[in-house]
Amino acid sequence: MKKISVYEIVTNKIIDQLEKGIIPWRMPWSKNGLARNWKTQRPYRGINAMLLAPGEYLTFKQVQEAGGKVKKGAKGQTVVFWKFPKDQEEGEVVQVEGQKRAPILRYYNVFHIDDTEGIESKRIGEEWNHDPIQEAERIAASYQQGPSISFAPGKAFYRPSTDQVSIPSLSDYRQPEEYYSTLFHELAHSTGHHSRLNRTGVVASNGFGSEVYSEEELVAEMAAAMLCGVARIENVTLENSAAYIGSWLRKLKSDPKMIIKAGSAAQKAADWIQGVTHEEH
Repeated sequence: MKKISVYEIVTNKIIDQLEKGIIPWRMPWSKNGLARNWKTQRPYRGINAMLLAPGEYLTFKQVQEAGGKVKKGAKGQTVVFWKFPKDQEEGEVVQVEGQKRAPILRYYNVFHIDDTEGIESKRIGEEWNHDPIQEAERIAASYQQGPSISFAPGKAFYRPSTDQVSIPSLSDYRQPEEYYSTLFHELAHSTGHHSRLNRTGVVASNGFGSEVYSEEELVAEMAAAMLCGVARIENVTLENSAAYIGSWLRKLKSDPKMIIKAGSAAQKAADWIQGVTHEEH
């Protein structure tokens, strides 16, 4: 009887989760990295949350009022807002002297706190003191000639052009398992670099939401779940993994072979990170 590999076990669990329905996926790190107004400490919302990198922001006037100054050469970032006629509710078009008046989109510039001098951060962040999970650390360390890794709050990504992984640090996560799941996901993306497995989803992706992009996300998340299985932390992360995969699978129903192809590519990615050759299975 053929012995079932950890890859197959994890893949089967993922498929089982998908068949039970979609669980809303969430970013596993804390809110420390959100873009927020320095003065009020309120996070920016809507499109502004997408326009601004993580951190605290001030208007030029706020910088002056706080006794600081903007660094020479610093560039402001755009924040947008709707200006409404008096007594108008959001999204409502009102009559003013017989004429319809719609809300007007306005903008102003803000500066990241790092682009100022004499301004102290007001952020009171959440941090967790986790002990590293040794087996997960060993797996990450086994990735020979891998990408550079940097730690910054607010988002996780792999940038093929510079062969760089950036993720929030371990202390930004409520559970250490979520940190390693995120790390494995981004490392899996990096295996697709042209100098490694040369995967289409990394070297020739044609943008967010496309089939190629969707397949690459599926590959990375399945590989991350496989590596979590090897590190014996799969039970903590599988539901998040399954939810992420499910959100993409809804766009890929036209290709029923996708999960099989992605599973094969994910195993190759997990093997590459661990330095395992096919013959060693």
